Amino acid sequence: MTPQDVRSPETLVWAVRLLFAEFGGLAVLTAYLIVLDLTAEAGSIAVAVSLTVLAALGAGAVFLIARGLARRSARARGPAIVVQLFVIATGGFLLQTGPSWAGLALMVCGVGVAVLCLLPATTAALGLD
Repeated sequence: MTPQDVRSPETLVWAVRLLFAEFGGLAVLTAYLIVLDLTAEAGSIAVAVSLTVLAALGAGAVFLIARGLARRSARARGPAIVVQLFVIATGGFLLQTGPSWAGLALMVCGVGVAVLCLLPATTAALGLD
C-alpha cells in the first residue's frame, strides 16, 4: 500500500470533524446545564438533572461515533446517520420555536454530515463498497 491509500478521503475527514464539533457543542451544553442544575429550585431539580444526564449521554455517544468513523469502522456509519436525523429534527424544532439561526445551522450541519457519510469516497474508505 502507498501512503495515498492509507489516507482517509476528505469526505470522511470532514464528517469526523463535524461530528467532533457536534460533540463539542453537546459538551458545552452539558456544562451549561450543570450550572443551571446548581442554581435550580428544589422542586425542579429531578427534571433538571435528568436533562443534564441525557445531554451528557448524547455527548458521549457522539464522541464514540466520531472516534469510530475516524478509525474507519464501517459499523459507525449507521449510528452517525441516525444521530444526524436527530440533529435535523432538533433544527426543525428550533426553526419553529427559535432561535431560528441555530435551527438552520443544525439542519445544515445534520444534512452535511449525513451526505458526507453516504458519499462514494467515504463508503469506499469504510470498506462498504
